Amino acid sequence: MALLSDAFVYLSAAVIAVPIANRLGLGSVLGYLIAGVVIGPVLGIVGSETAEVQHFAEFGVVMMLFLVGLELQPSVLWRMRRQLIGLGGLQVVGTTAVFTAISMAFGLSWQSSMALGMILALSSTAIVLQTLNEKGWFKTSGGQGSFAVLLTQDIAVIPMLAVLPFLVIGPAGIAGSRPDGELADHGGSALATLPAWAQALVILAVIAAIVVAGRHLLRPVFRFIAEAKLREIFTATALLLIIGIALLMDLVGLSPALGTFLAGVVLSDSDYRHELESDIEPFKGLLLGLFFLTVGAGIDFDLFFGDPFFILALAIGLIAVKFCVLYVLGSVFGLKGADRWLLALGLAQAGEFAFVLFGFAGGAGVLEPSLLQTMTLVVAISMLLTPALFILYEKVIAPRVVSKSDREPDLIDTKGRVVVAGMGRYGQIVSRLLMTDGFEVIILDHDPQTIENLGRIGIRTYYGDATRPDLLHSAGLSHADVFISAIDDREKQTSIVEHVAKTYPDVKILARARDRHHVYELEMAGAHIALREVFEGALALGKHALIELGVHTFRAENKARRFKKHDLEMLADLRDNYNDGGVDASYIDAMRAHSATMFEIMKAERDERHERTERGWTPPPKGDANL
Repeated sequence: MALLSDAFVYLSAAVIAVPIANRLGLGSVLGYLIAGVVIGPVLGIVGSETAEVQHFAEFGVVMMLFLVGLELQPSVLWRMRRQLIGLGGLQVVGTTAVFTAISMAFGLSWQSSMALGMILALSSTAIVLQTLNEKGWFKTSGGQGSFAVLLTQDIAVIPMLAVLPFLVIGPAGIAGSRPDGELADHGGSALATLPAWAQALVILAVIAAIVVAGRHLLRPVFRFIAEAKLREIFTATALLLIIGIALLMDLVGLSPALGTFLAGVVLSDSDYRHELESDIEPFKGLLLGLFFLTVGAGIDFDLFFGDPFFILALAIGLIAVKFCVLYVLGSVFGLKGADRWLLALGLAQAGEFAFVLFGFAGGAGVLEPSLLQTMTLVVAISMLLTPALFILYEKVIAPRVVSKSDREPDLIDTKGRVVVAGMGRYGQIVSRLLMTDGFEVIILDHDPQTIENLGRIGIRTYYGDATRPDLLHSAGLSHADVFISAIDDREKQTSIVEHVAKTYPDVKILARARDRHHVYELEMAGAHIALREVFEGALALGKHALIELGVHTFRAENKARRFKKHDLEMLADLRDNYNDGGVDASYIDAMRAHSATMFEIMKAERDERHERTERGWTPPPKGDANL
């Protein structure tokens, strides 16, 4: 019953705290940490058993590294080699060196200083990637640079786990011995009685066996299991693989995470990669969540309240040091303006792997227990401060830095009948269509990489922020016939349409809309035509789905055309119920009525037994071209 009671407490804390933390933008990792703090130091519901639970939950880290390996296909690693080795590698090495020097200045041995430096060089993959995706920053240069650094850090955990046991300091100051005078056994290796050269040969043979088995043995095994069509057996096989490799690596004295990481890389280009990911992910998520819960429950708040200013100073100092290193490296590798600030502020905290490495370092005797308690608290506080760093970037720094871009807008020395703002996947298609028909098109975009790529294929694109009135004027909008707004940001899209409509009333405005509601917003802002960006593509895909389901090609085309006609009628009728950006009860009722009517009409058409035989398609009415 005690086991069930503990499980109930931990799961209850996670179920309550994590969704609330996600809703507040804090992320799941911080939610688990906060939940652990509440059930541990605050309420005292859990206690001494957290250490035992943490040892079990650490297996989630092994699973995480297996999944990281599955994502790292050799071809992907090769394409990212410059950022991984350059930006990411220098960040890990540089930050480790700085923290090592600082720790030695405070009187720590070089072994303990190096261990601490390696651990503090890592950032929070979970918090940063989640925030970048939620805010839409992942595809920016700063977001891609951050991803490269985080990926390098995840890979660097493997050699760190291998190096930490060799940094142990014994009573005679000899690295590799435990504080009690016994030689470090590196995880209870069964090879301890063998000579060093024999141990090395066995370890290399085990690693080679994992690689060879992954290439030539595991794939047919998974194929055989998959043919049984029993999902639970495939899941059991995946867990058996991870546990078996972990036991094998532990047997030879290496980190279990190293073996599972190698197995993941070997299987990264197999046919069963996605199946393995989907099967392992729930176990990894639960165990990691449990691990972070135990970390939060084990935080010594008596230590914090004993000297809160000192602990906060250490956390802020950690963030400041990492920020400086990242800011310098971002400048060296060509990141400018907001991208450089995003990299430096986003990765300035310590990461969740620090808790794992602290556990390894403490178990091996590399770091003293008192130092571990202090630094665990410092790492947790730095992670708790991360949302504030992103808010600082988004609300204060980014608006100012973006308005003072490091690159001046290009001089536009030509004029055209069409001006296009935004050269993403949408704007490129529109621009190429017009240019192939002989029209002079002035294209504006603010992404230097996009401009460079388009220049390689002969499409001249001018750098600049299309939301700036002076840039639109220099683009010759006062002499143009058509303005096409195709930028990604919804709010900026509406704003730029409103500005052009008021300033250049003779210019026809065509705008890209996200959805039906955005169509209405753009029309109210002054757009003459607003097109939903996915409507035509989704309609075409639906038509092909009908054909694949056995519907005749001509009939599928006719159904798609009729659906489009009814949808456009609904769009026009609902316009009157859309009250200045608000969706009220009348709008919902009208939409339900139109949806019911559409289903009835389409069903009636489907039930007609004597349809007219069509021998070809007729051009759609001109009114259909609007949306």
